[in-house]
Amino acid sequence: MTVADHLRPAEQSRAIAFDFVLIAGGSILIALSAQVRLPLPFSPVPVTGQTFAVLLLGALLGRWRGAATVLAYLGEGVAGLPFFAGGGAGPAYVVGPTGGYLAGFLVAAWATGWLAERGWNRGILRVAAAMAIGSAAILGLGALWLANFVGTDRAFAAGVVPFLVGDAAKIALAAALLPAVDRWIDRQ
Repeated sequence: MTVADHLRPAEQSRAIAFDFVLIAGGSILIALSAQVRLPLPFSPVPVTGQTFAVLLLGALLGRWRGAATVLAYLGEGVAGLPFFAGGGAGPAYVVGPTGGYLAGFLVAAWATGWLAERGWNRGILRVAAAMAIGSAAILGLGALWLANFVGTDRAFAAGVVPFLVGDAAKIALAAALLPAVDRWIDRQ
């Protein structure tokens, strides 16, 4: 059971509204985290805060709400809202060099949420492992797609290696936050 499941109202109409608010709020959190951006001179892919938000939301909301949150975020960005890294918008971001990472967000939110629903949201090490699996999906899909733009030989060096330390730090922070949020909810 995820944190969102603990909070969800029993009445159907209120539960649907609750899910909508979680998904909309989560998409805005991802958009805000995309504005935390550090360009890398050797890669067309910047370091952003998005992976932190995607993995945390997957673990908090579960697989379906987590994936719906990422889909909402992607739809908002493609529709023209300045939600992508550095205030970018439009379909070019989905088909450009970072498109694989954006697709990876969807897989990562679903996988992290699926694991959280199976108890991987209890204890820092299990949460970190679930998020590491999600991060691997983001980096793997990102590098596969990036190879179309920088070549297969450079995709790993430009699309995975520069992000490993930052992703580890984001996972550590998110994994530390999740049990604290869960304990707070249990006390309420």
